[in-house]
Amino acid sequence: MLTELAATGAAALVKHMQEDSWPLLRDAVAAFLVDNEPGGRGRGDEVGRELEQARQALANALDRGDEGAVAEVEAELRLRLRHVLRGNPQAATRLDRLLRRFSRVPQGASRGPSSGRRRRETVAVVLFSGSPVFESSIPLSVFGSDRQDPGVPRYRLLVCAGEEGPLRTTGDLELTAPNGLEAISRAGTVVVPAWRSITSPPPKEALDTLRRAHEEGARIVGLGTGAFVLAAAGLLDSRPATTHWMYAPTLAKRYPSVHVDPRELFVDDGDVLTSAGTAAGIDLCLHIVRTDHGNEAAGALARRLVVPPRRSGGQERHLDQSLPEEIGADPLAEVVTWALEHLHEPFDVETLAARAYMSRRTFDRRFRSLTGSAPLQWLITQRVLQAQRLLETSDYSVDEVAGRCGFRSPVALRGHFHRQLGSSPAAYRAAYRTRRPQSEKPDNTYDDERPAPPPGTQPPPPPEEHPRTP
Repeated sequence: MLTELAATGAAALVKHMQEDSWPLLRDAVAAFLVDNEPGGRGRGDEVGRELEQARQALANALDRGDEGAVAEVEAELRLRLRHVLRGNPQAATRLDRLLRRFSRVPQGASRGPSSGRRRRETVAVVLFSGSPVFESSIPLSVFGSDRQDPGVPRYRLLVCAGEEGPLRTTGDLELTAPNGLEAISRAGTVVVPAWRSITSPPPKEALDTLRRAHEEGARIVGLGTGAFVLAAAGLLDSRPATTHWMYAPTLAKRYPSVHVDPRELFVDDGDVLTSAGTAAGIDLCLHIVRTDHGNEAAGALARRLVVPPRRSGGQERHLDQSLPEEIGADPLAEVVTWALEHLHEPFDVETLAARAYMSRRTFDRRFRSLTGSAPLQWLITQRVLQAQRLLETSDYSVDEVAGRCGFRSPVALRGHFHRQLGSSPAAYRAAYRTRRPQSEKPDNTYDDERPAPPPGTQPPPPPEEHPRTP
């Protein structure tokens, strides 16, 4: 089976080497090899060059009329893919996903009357009534302006009404889109920048159009709450996705087959991409430009827009303890509330599962569907957030903060704090206080407004019977 998959992959690669879509596919296959090939990590550029050399060798041979070169290049690629799959059979799932992407690329394909017209540089932006104007304007700004700057890529923009107009947006502005849903049949990239309500279903006609576009090879993009439209269309089933952290639990609960990750700024799953909130929509649009035209083009466009070409990190630093209203009706709500009220205690996930009268496995599954994240990751994030608040509002030492946030040691706090916020607790406090007005004084209180202990007093050490506390 793995040998068959390697042969199919090699044949697909050789076929697409001669098409305009090759740069995108080359980068995708290079990423696959870097992640799965023995010794591949750290060789991203080198692997990309190797694939480009194989393409050039094939082109030169075909120019000479050497038809046998196709079989030689294919055999070389088949050997390489088979080597990867033998060393890591789990990579077969990802390779199969890449092959399905290949079959959807429109150039040179024949998948119905409209597939040949779909080029990824033709971008359709689908607008709905009630959507926020700022989020809706992001893809219009990135893909729509006629820029003459050297190095800035050009796209053809189609603004489409996702429902009958006129469309009203925030501020009661009235918009008239120049195209309807029928124009999406000409687009290779379809962007849904926002959806008006996470609780109401999108129009059926719009969902049918998105499904058809995806089947015919279009790249589908959901920015922020636009992910709810993609999920309603079934395009996120069994896929990783993200949305604004505030709505991630609702997305995960309403569409349990979607693998929601509320920590990511954006998720690129090949032909379906999603992003978090407003600024992350810009990040994803620039990522699309980078995928289509390379780093230099994305950098030139970022300079034109006066935004960073690439931001690091995720949504963790923006998360808070807010929970969707829907959680209030769930039986686990009481356990979640208890956990938030007792973060200063050194309990672990097993403690939460016991309070919910569930096995650890059942609790993990139910908790993920409720909040959009694994319970251990959620608990660590909440403790880091509590540490942030104490560092901002108190004079407790880092050791004291660790104890008051349920960490088993200051070392554990420093490790998790740096992983989530990219800074040490001490550096975070120093930077925060530098930004504050001088008139503001630290508040030596914490959540229940009890007075702080005298300086130098250590909080009681956490009990030893909780060795697995994060």
